[in-house]
Amino acid sequence: MLQHADPNGHPTILFVEGALTVVAFAASFAWPRFGSSLFSRIERAFGNLARRRGLAVLAVGLSAFLLRVALLPICPPPKPFSPDDFSFMLAADTFAHGRLTNPTPAMWTHFESIHITMQPTYMSMYFPAQGLLLAAGKVLFGNPWLAVLAASAFMCAGICWMLQAWLPPGWALLGGILVILRLGLFSYWVNTYTGGGLITALGGALVLGALPRLVKSGRFRYGLLMSVGIIFVALTRPYEGLLLCLPVAVVLGHWALFGKNRPTTGVLLRRAAFPLALIAASIAWLGFYDYRAFGSPLTLPYTVNRATYAIAPYYVWQAKRPEPVYRHQALRVFYHDDELKWYERIHSVSGFLPQTLLKGLSVLLFFAGIVFLPPFIMLRRVLMDRRIRFLVIGVLVMSAGMLIEIYVLPHYLAPFTAAFYAIFLQALRHLRVWHPERKPVGKTMVRLTVALCFALCGVRLFAVPLHLMPVEWPPNEWIWRWYGPGPFGYDRVKMVAELEKRPKAQLLIVRYSPNHVPLNEWVYNGADIDDAKVVWAREMDTVNNLELIRYYHDREVWLVQPDSQPVTVTPYPVPTQLVAATH
Repeated sequence: MLQHADPNGHPTILFVEGALTVVAFAASFAWPRFGSSLFSRIERAFGNLARRRGLAVLAVGLSAFLLRVALLPICPPPKPFSPDDFSFMLAADTFAHGRLTNPTPAMWTHFESIHITMQPTYMSMYFPAQGLLLAAGKVLFGNPWLAVLAASAFMCAGICWMLQAWLPPGWALLGGILVILRLGLFSYWVNTYTGGGLITALGGALVLGALPRLVKSGRFRYGLLMSVGIIFVALTRPYEGLLLCLPVAVVLGHWALFGKNRPTTGVLLRRAAFPLALIAASIAWLGFYDYRAFGSPLTLPYTVNRATYAIAPYYVWQAKRPEPVYRHQALRVFYHDDELKWYERIHSVSGFLPQTLLKGLSVLLFFAGIVFLPPFIMLRRVLMDRRIRFLVIGVLVMSAGMLIEIYVLPHYLAPFTAAFYAIFLQALRHLRVWHPERKPVGKTMVRLTVALCFALCGVRLFAVPLHLMPVEWPPNEWIWRWYGPGPFGYDRVKMVAELEKRPKAQLLIVRYSPNHVPLNEWVYNGADIDDAKVVWAREMDTVNNLELIRYYHDREVWLVQPDSQPVTVTPYPVPTQLVAATH
């Protein structure tokens, strides 16, 4: 994970980040007053903005939006390219059509794909919030990514608002800026359609930002904002959201029973009634969605899909399932070869500790990278700091909850994003007042750390022409890096655009090579498969292929081989007798 070069020998962005961090660390000791005058002027200017709290939150949100828009000539809107992308796009297309799910297609065995449920209905396997967000972008703006962009701006603003409740205003504004630089411009949260990390992180920020304000004032609006945050995490990452809400519930319960400034019982009940009703209504709606999509209000998303295809479970104490009958080799490779190996590593006594440490390191690299590691020389002071003690406890609860999960990806931990950055910032605050030998080494180190975050954004902008990040498939590292994915998915999008120009409807039968990478999946369709101009299908045996072609007898039929270099598209070799039969 920490390789200094890609397979072609080019240095990686992570290596550049590490090298620059070492230089900044050394420079802080060698020139402890480096740039002091310039940095002081910048800090005074931002301090004036930070004291106007509402304006600071608005500035962070607008900056996140406008900066990403300004980068469009270099970093255009992403194309769907991963199984998660296509799964969420299916949900978005379904919701945009005014439906909660879709009937199982007639030729469904040809359309099976990773993270798609085919029975009892045809739908994404995921919780619905991300699909609803993408559907809103599709309906309101004609482009689902614009909703992702808006969610990124709200997330950055929400984290700044949360930080204002825990830290001085200048540090809260700095935190909002750092979130833009590390998550809001290049990460996969904003440059794919995957995961719902933006919604979940915003929900966590609303919960953690409302908590101290609610305990201090008891105002209705903070209870309402907290309930909205709880709904966001419940409709995206309910397990991790529960880990966040448990310590919050303990604090609220103690405040409601013993708090010095708590409202009377009657006032408390009146103020809590609507937020609680809102949460209950959302849970009821999720139950109705589960009933329509998966057959029962108690059958949560994931459940049917995992029971149908997966062998490896989600939690370490669970035994692996019997291997199902796979109709397609690509699905077997994903669920049997790729997923199962992670389960077998972490499920062993010898593998549990190293794999757990690897999960922690991976998460740290995404949220902090290397640039934020030097401030953690202040970790002991941070852990002893009363100001953020609750946030540290919350992260420890989260860590305990993550120990029992087989898989951990950055968006799983999105409810705690604001807490992570509050802890980072508190480490920076302690580092700033560190004066070894009465020299302002810590202050300079903090300033250079922030400056380095800006410099690394410039490095990322020109990373592809400078050969600092690979664009070849498979993109294994981007999901763990702040700098996000390369330009993937364009071959498939270009092919669809060209075929949609043809007068007849199209049927694309996909044939993979024996060494196909399952994550490079091309067989995904929208909500209305039969009415689509272009339909993607998996090649099966001769009998099933002929049945598929007969069913779509009015379409041009093509053979697509994505693993060829370049990708090849040729007329499908339809048997002569079938051609005669269809005419």
